Amino acid sequence: MTDTSAPPLSEQGKTDPVFLTDLADAVDEGDIRWLSRTLKRMHPADAADALEALPYDTFEEAVELLGGELPPEILIELRDSYREGAVEMLPDTAVAQALDELDSDDATTILEDLEEDRRERILEDLAPVDRAGLERSLAFEEETAGRLMQTEFVAVPEFWTVGQTIDHARNLGTDLPEVFYEIYVIDPGYRLKGIVSLASLLRQPRDTGLEDIMHEPTTELNTSTDQEDVAFQFQKYSLASAPVTDTAGRLVGMITVDDMVDVMHSEHSEDLLALSNVSSADASDTVFETVRARLPWLAINLFTAFIASAIISVFEGAIEEVVALAILMPVVAALGGNAGSQGLAVAVRAIASRQLDGASARRAILKEFMAAAFNGLLIGAGVGLIALFWFADTGLALVIAIAMFGTFLWAGLSGILVPLGLKRLGADPAVASSVFVLTLTDVMAFFSFLGLATIVLL
Repeated sequence: MTDTSAPPLSEQGKTDPVFLTDLADAVDEGDIRWLSRTLKRMHPADAADALEALPYDTFEEAVELLGGELPPEILIELRDSYREGAVEMLPDTAVAQALDELDSDDATTILEDLEEDRRERILEDLAPVDRAGLERSLAFEEETAGRLMQTEFVAVPEFWTVGQTIDHARNLGTDLPEVFYEIYVIDPGYRLKGIVSLASLLRQPRDTGLEDIMHEPTTELNTSTDQEDVAFQFQKYSLASAPVTDTAGRLVGMITVDDMVDVMHSEHSEDLLALSNVSSADASDTVFETVRARLPWLAINLFTAFIASAIISVFEGAIEEVVALAILMPVVAALGGNAGSQGLAVAVRAIASRQLDGASARRAILKEFMAAAFNGLLIGAGVGLIALFWFADTGLALVIAIAMFGTFLWAGLSGILVPLGLKRLGADPAVASSVFVLTLTDVMAFFSFLGLATIVLL
């Protein structure tokens, strides 16, 4: 088996196809030694990418072969579905070992993948202190700061000096967090008094008091803060890490930016899929899982399509007398639908980034109305001219131009008012907005075009 010393990546940062072939061959041949040594030499994220690039059956074989030899750092870098599959295949001893080696936030992520019975069985094998900490993390609601935080951090009294703090951190040894950016200053009740960045700490003389260089916390995160709010504050204030307090104001953990990058990516992917009415898009999904994720929304769209068809049926007589109406109907519906989708995408993104709160929402509605009016005038005039040259019918050209203008106004307002309304009702705008907006736009397009045609042309 080929044994390279450099990370097996191509120039584009993707896994080298030749290396993937070697990796698959090693799995087929059961070469655990080469497989383990090679993966450990790679960066955990690159190793995870390489494993995910294998056919899923081969990936499962690799995990089964490695067992306890699969580094926990690679395990935590796997995508959710792959990590869940790997954890399911690993023996209890390997999972317990991974929990012992990982930071508390990553260990909690692994525990979330386990069935309740197996989780309890594995927790019993851990040291009492470690078990208590993990059980406390699992007690918090999912997708909250309590679940995201790690309980390893450096906290010192406010009366300490820079020198005492540095010596204390060195003496922590293996209890020192693997990655941290700040020292937290606390009072005797473990309430957060201030923060000292590592950069500030290292620039000061040893006899400098922490009180003289600490600053107030930029954010106020507690264990019940939703992960979307946490991500927003990290993005807004460009944070590298942030402390987390409990309901009594005591410091209980910290969240670092690497966790927030994962959350932001997850939330953005979730919103993107929701706008397309898809709940899952993972490469490891089976055909049945893919169908199950998409079929309900397709059924809803089928129902809404018949609503639009019902509107068309009302004007069946007009369509029979003016065949050009049937030719031009898709033009009005398609352009109106695109206009609504554009406004909807912008609105959902703005809501997610907290740009449509208070007076900003009113300004956004006015802006979308004005943009829709201008676009409707321009597109309506263009479509009207095309219809005039095509069918040589002034009345038909006027009808489609007016209908297009009205449809654009309706689509623009629906694209922002629907997600704002759903947000006010407590629903997720990304999940349900597209069905409402597209249905309302189609109904308005057909009703305005066919209705005006009935009045003007017949």
